Amino acid sequence: MNDPTLDPALRSWVESANAAAADFPVQNLPLGMFINKEDELKVGVAIGDRVVDLDMLVHSGTFDAVAQANEELFSIVHHAVHHAAPQIMLERPESWAPVRRALQEWLLDGPVGGQQARRLREKACPAMSDVQIVEPCAFGSYTDFYASIHHAANVGSMFRPDNPLLPNYKHVPIGYHGRATSIVVSGTEIRRPKGQLGAPGEGKTQPDFGPCKRLDYELELGCVIGGGNHLGDPVSIDRAHELMFGFVLVNDWSARDMQAWEYQPLGPFLAKNFATSVSPWIVTRDVLEPFRIAGPERAAGDPDPLPYLTAKDRNWGLDIKLEVLMSTAKMRAAGTAPARISRGNLSSMFWTFPQMIAHHTSNG
Repeated sequence: MNDPTLDPALRSWVESANAAAADFPVQNLPLGMFINKEDELKVGVAIGDRVVDLDMLVHSGTFDAVAQANEELFSIVHHAVHHAAPQIMLERPESWAPVRRALQEWLLDGPVGGQQARRLREKACPAMSDVQIVEPCAFGSYTDFYASIHHAANVGSMFRPDNPLLPNYKHVPIGYHGRATSIVVSGTEIRRPKGQLGAPGEGKTQPDFGPCKRLDYELELGCVIGGGNHLGDPVSIDRAHELMFGFVLVNDWSARDMQAWEYQPLGPFLAKNFATSVSPWIVTRDVLEPFRIAGPERAAGDPDPLPYLTAKDRNWGLDIKLEVLMSTAKMRAAGTAPARISRGNLSSMFWTFPQMIAHHTSNG
């Protein structure tokens, strides 16, 4: 790995970031938003058990050297922090790299540099427990793709036991538009939805209406798109990676009994858009470069992707282990450890992110 910012030997003066099991070491520095004690919405970066106030660092002159090298970049950063809107920064995903390098340099272990520098460290890095973490950016829209053939077959078997995987799946990335206003940050309490349950039959002349009885989770990885295309201009698969700013974990809550009744003929609706939880920090694409691998190989007999879905660089798979643990109130009261109920790897996806982006924009 040639990126010096990912050197595992790097250490920060934020001690909690140096722990072996730290979620946010100095090599990561994911982007998000928080509300401080003064009730101000701020752009932040996670480091150990603290949050870096990016706005405060801009005002302190920490990024002056970066600004001199790239005035346009500094304008983007300055505008973002003053409007508390990271999505402005996402207009140019590559713009974040020099900011991240400058931020990492400030966070690396070393001499404090005087009383003023010590005070800035204390003020600009409040504990996460002292602030309110919110959604990492404003989500104007989102699309949910059926990227895992295993997931598609498993869910399909719930509704079509004799024909779980439809014939178009291996030709076209299947997706649907979700309800962006129902996206909430991880940890938000989710209300069990109500809806129509069950088809008429067995003495019933109409479906029931009431609380969902088959509430389900879906472990997903969300790609936050930076920049975009003009209406009518597709994004080619060989340029699609340029729009991938970073990633968040996603729980696509699902009401399976409502879904079974309503999904025909137009697909998911109320059963899939009452709540979608996202993790509060956007892990940027450059941090995940060491985990890039070749995309999945097609099995013998599977159709080749159409030319617009065939990339020159196939190395856009991601070797990332993902798992789901469940902990109920009763388990926590009894001191019982969380139970793992799912484990997988993103490398098993049938469709890669560039393929999904290229297909998403193929109609302009």
